[in-house]
Amino acid sequence: MKNRYFETALDIIYPRHCPVCDGVLPAFTFESGRIKRGRIIHRNCIKKIEFVKGSTCFKCGKPLGKDSLEEYCQDCREKRHFFKRGYSVFAYRSISGSIYRFKYMGRQEYARFYGVATRKRLGDTLKGLGIEAVVPVPMYEKKQLKRGYNQAEVYAKAVSEELSIPLRTDIVKRVRNTLPMKELDALGRRNNLKKAFIIPKNDVKFKCVLIIDDIYTTGSTIDEIAHEFQMAGVDQVYFLTLAIGQTT
Repeated sequence: MKNRYFETALDIIYPRHCPVCDGVLPAFTFESGRIKRGRIIHRNCIKKIEFVKGSTCFKCGKPLGKDSLEEYCQDCREKRHFFKRGYSVFAYRSISGSIYRFKYMGRQEYARFYGVATRKRLGDTLKGLGIEAVVPVPMYEKKQLKRGYNQAEVYAKAVSEELSIPLRTDIVKRVRNTLPMKELDALGRRNNLKKAFIIPKNDVKFKCVLIIDDIYTTGSTIDEIAHEFQMAGVDQVYFLTLAIGQTT
């Protein structure tokens, strides 16, 4: 009870913003004669975003289109991936502005909505995989100090809390800064990420982990980390991202 009132007081002093329109959200609502903490998204805004649905690639989870008869997207048919399976919550175009603000403009409070949406859309599926640890894609230390936070870690923390799966930020370390991935082609992405990540621990006891990032494009970053996990003896490596694009 005290925590609920404390959280509401914080929302009054530091108003939260809607993860879609970025408008201020009410700190509390009255429902059935009771004061409740305010919504985490405007009612009308939830209609503006699109969740991943329909036929998806059996490997990366990318939407294939309603008329597709394929089991895998073209990329996964042509390229070997080190992860076992991937999942995403939102269709990228419908949530891109929200993710940009979450990533670059300090809107860390969006993570609460992202976490709840993840639990509602994918909670049962993810819990059924036997995941022992949630591992966010790490950011290069100097880059994180400059930005102030790692958006993948903030999202991973929300997912960890919603699904009651331990969060581990100490397993994978990014030891080399890399160029922005959007500026590179597929080969450039792979070369850019070579030896960018290490697993400092000699004994990784987990057999099943979930890598978390904000956006899935080609999977190069996740593949590099998944490969490190495989070499460390992890049997099954899954990934989860906030958003993913549709296959072309």
